[in-house]
Amino acid sequence: MITADFHVHSAFSADGKAEMEAMVKKAIKTGLKTLCFTDHMDYDYPKIYGLAFEFDTEEYFKTIEMLKEKYRSQIEILAGVELGLQPQITDSMYTLINSYPFDFIIGSVHVVDGMDPYYPHYWEHITEKEGIHKCFKTIMECCKTYQGFHVCGHMDYIVRYAPGSKVNYKEYLYADYADIIDEILRTLLNNGKGIEINTSGYKYGLGHPHPKTEILKRYKELGGELITVGSDAHKPEHLCHEFGRAEALLKELGFRYYTIFRKGKPVMIKL
Repeated sequence: MITADFHVHSAFSADGKAEMEAMVKKAIKTGLKTLCFTDHMDYDYPKIYGLAFEFDTEEYFKTIEMLKEKYRSQIEILAGVELGLQPQITDSMYTLINSYPFDFIIGSVHVVDGMDPYYPHYWEHITEKEGIHKCFKTIMECCKTYQGFHVCGHMDYIVRYAPGSKVNYKEYLYADYADIIDEILRTLLNNGKGIEINTSGYKYGLGHPHPKTEILKRYKELGGELITVGSDAHKPEHLCHEFGRAEALLKELGFRYYTIFRKGKPVMIKL
């Protein structure tokens, strides 16, 4: 049984829906042993969207330390962050992670060519396949230029927002992007990085987690073992979403362990 959720957002994220303590209380009721907050830190997020995906780091750690002490006998609480990767902000990201004692760091791409694929204008002048490929290319570039994270987050999350996902969703094909996906995976492995299985894909009705089964299988074939499990919850009711399904899938693919991180060090937990 998976008892650690390693992708969780609170009100410290611009799109978070609940205070940290509400998430902790729900996690305890759910039976989690470990909860890692990974709120968004997206430097240089496009101003056109009117959102700031940055948090007060001092207040963040102050709140986490308070909750650690308050609930120490009931649950382990860890400090993480989800860094929004962009090639031009490498220095800012290194400054952050070298200044604060994060237990765990997710590296995710939310911005491609100055646009967030969540918004329709990203897709206006390109085909769906071009838009997805462009995102994978950005992930590859970021993984090659920045090494300050532990796992690559929701690698194919862009498909949530592709036009085809809105009506009569037709699952995208790994084969259409195999070359660049393999390059991403090899880059991660060569640099000692892992990936996550992010169960929010199920929540969005895609029928698969992020990344999809074929990518998880390929990661395993290439020798990948470091894999964290996260719900990408932005509200308490989404904690541990479909963790049973994720566990069954990992076992089916031959994974024997999932990973948690404490003080930046991986710990393998038997499935």
